[in-house]
Amino acid sequence: MPREALAKISRPTYLSARQLTYPYGRKDAMPSPNEITISQLNRLIGLPDQPIIVDVCIDEDFKLLPRLIPSSFRHSFKNIAELAAELTTQKVVIVCQKGKKLSQGAAAILRDCGVNAEFLQGGILAWQQAGLPLIPLKKSDLWVSKQRPKIDRIACPWLIRRFINPKAKFLFVEKSEIANVAEKFDAIAFDIAGERYSHKGSGCTFDSLLEDFSLDTEALRRMATIIRGADTNKPELAPQVVGLLAISLGLSRQYKDDLQQLEAGMAIYDALYRWARDAVNEQHNSASSGGDL
Repeated sequence: MPREALAKISRPTYLSARQLTYPYGRKDAMPSPNEITISQLNRLIGLPDQPIIVDVCIDEDFKLLPRLIPSSFRHSFKNIAELAAELTTQKVVIVCQKGKKLSQGAAAILRDCGVNAEFLQGGILAWQQAGLPLIPLKKSDLWVSKQRPKIDRIACPWLIRRFINPKAKFLFVEKSEIANVAEKFDAIAFDIAGERYSHKGSGCTFDSLLEDFSLDTEALRRMATIIRGADTNKPELAPQVVGLLAISLGLSRQYKDDLQQLEAGMAIYDALYRWARDAVNEQHNSASSGGDL
């Protein structure tokens, strides 16, 4: 063996004191058991069992980036324990600017109260840097529209509850009273001509909400095409349009109570979202497997 090669083999390798102390390169390289990554959280948002996301950014930090991670709400870190009673049965993610003292401290307080709480690694800045959606601050928990919903007025509440405000409540009233109800109850009118969230051009109200709340994801865009086609009688937009129309009309005939219809419709759109996100290339043909379903 050449002398140079032998020298390389026999030469000892020395680690610095820092490498010996932190063999992964930096003090915080190993993941915390109480943190969640932005990619993990992004996969959970929009699902029926998504975690409750609490933004504890101080006002100064929020003014620098006045946006929220979809479905989250703001709450002071100083009073975080007061939320514990309503959060004990659900998974919670705490978000601050950088994923450091505020979110870690608030999550620790909630865990001490018996809440399954994690903090978001890197905070909202890491979320922004990853190019993930951020929405404006919500103005009301109440939304109002015309009674007897069919397509857009079921799809929009689904979008609002899954990506904008999980606590949103929906009022279905006579068309002539929508404006008055919105004014008296401080509610947001939707899917009614002349309002901010309604049909614009060739788009439907679902499209309007996606645009206004900056919810620009491939899965939601795919859903929007199908919903637009079903709501505006354009079956040529996507093969799935006629299926959604049939199911929506069936739900409308099955339920006399608008809120019961909405709850049933939530499951339909939950399934459509999972298909649009995860299963668009999947096919099913029981005949090709000899009838084995």
